[in-house]
Amino acid sequence: MSSPYGKVAFYTLGCKLNFSETSTIARDFLSAGYSRVNFSDYNADIYVINTCSVTENADNKAQKLVRKIKSKSPDSYVAIIGCYAQLQTEKISKIPGVDIVLGAHAKFNLPEYIENYQHSNQKIFSETNIKDVDEFIPSYSIDERTRSFLKVQDGCDYNCSFCTIPLARGKSRSSTIKGMRPIIKEIANSDIKEIVLSGINLGDFGIRNGENIIDLLEVIENENGIERCRISSIEPNLLSDEIIEFIASSKKILPHLHIPLQSGSDKILKLMRRRYDLDLYRAKIEKIKSIIPNCCIGVDVIVGFPSESDEDFLKTYEFIKSLDITYLHIFSYSERDNTKAVFIDNKVPEITKQDRRKMLVSLSNEKKKTFIESNLGSRANILFESCEDGYVSGLTENYIKVHVPEDERLINEIHSVELINYSSDMVLGNVV
Repeated sequence: MSSPYGKVAFYTLGCKLNFSETSTIARDFLSAGYSRVNFSDYNADIYVINTCSVTENADNKAQKLVRKIKSKSPDSYVAIIGCYAQLQTEKISKIPGVDIVLGAHAKFNLPEYIENYQHSNQKIFSETNIKDVDEFIPSYSIDERTRSFLKVQDGCDYNCSFCTIPLARGKSRSSTIKGMRPIIKEIANSDIKEIVLSGINLGDFGIRNGENIIDLLEVIENENGIERCRISSIEPNLLSDEIIEFIASSKKILPHLHIPLQSGSDKILKLMRRRYDLDLYRAKIEKIKSIIPNCCIGVDVIVGFPSESDEDFLKTYEFIKSLDITYLHIFSYSERDNTKAVFIDNKVPEITKQDRRKMLVSLSNEKKKTFIESNLGSRANILFESCEDGYVSGLTENYIKVHVPEDERLINEIHSVELINYSSDMVLGNVV
């Protein structure tokens, strides 16, 4: 089909899940006859912003993007989709320049909504009753980079007191092994070398149909054409010994795990309504390191949760310091509407949050440095992804970004590399 609004650009905020969904929606536009252009060129007819609602920063970023779009392309149309759109449909509808707002489920029908809008010229603000969202819609990226983000699970049945995700995405649901096979096969038949398994609560895969994530990992392990697979974030209480042991024995599932902690105080974990305690969390880290000693472990942590005292924060700091982990993702607590944490007393001042965050950033840098230095002098298989400033870079199996002298022939290839030096936050290597 032809359209007077033929060029579409996308901007994705938030998690890997959002990236996989943006890619799927973009392919739907291509199938409908649109052409995709770079967002930063500001020459599109339609701009799609796939939003996140985890932090206030994500909210603000979405609003700034709309203002910039309308200043650069005043005649263009703007669609806001995703989690922020689901939670704040009415608020977003009042942002000048926004034409279409689609929440949790309607976003996958965006090309149709665009067509309707072009014919009626009436703004569209679709609110989805999140309790009615029950269908799992697979999403994946392909033909965009060397890795594919593959969504295999969506939604969450947990009710952590700080989190809006159940309100934005609904109840936990996932695909089936049968449903995933053709998608995995399609990715395997492409030029993509690595899959990143993504989900809101990945460990819940198969929760409704008697399957589990091990079943999925076995399919990937046995699929010719898939050379590497990473597991994205997984809850510590769902990270079973069986999963850890499978990774240890696997030829394709990489030694890299991201395990949310959020706090190193059992008191705060209870207030957060998390489903584990510090003893369980430590046991998981120790189990991983006992059989996968070179495993990279990323950790999420929140600073400044209501009622987090200086003592609670120091417990968090010392607990993380004592763990053999690799890096931190640090979030300052951001109050979100309709969450239980709003009603917890003893709010933490912003300046205190900033001070605590700085301490953890410093600790994270120390952990990362120690991990990288322990890998110097060793050889690793690196999937090269991009060229910049005279180097081509890629990731080791255990998530160390390594640079070698630029050679475009290496891109999207896996090569053995010796890690030789680490300085100025850059790891240098030689292809061997």
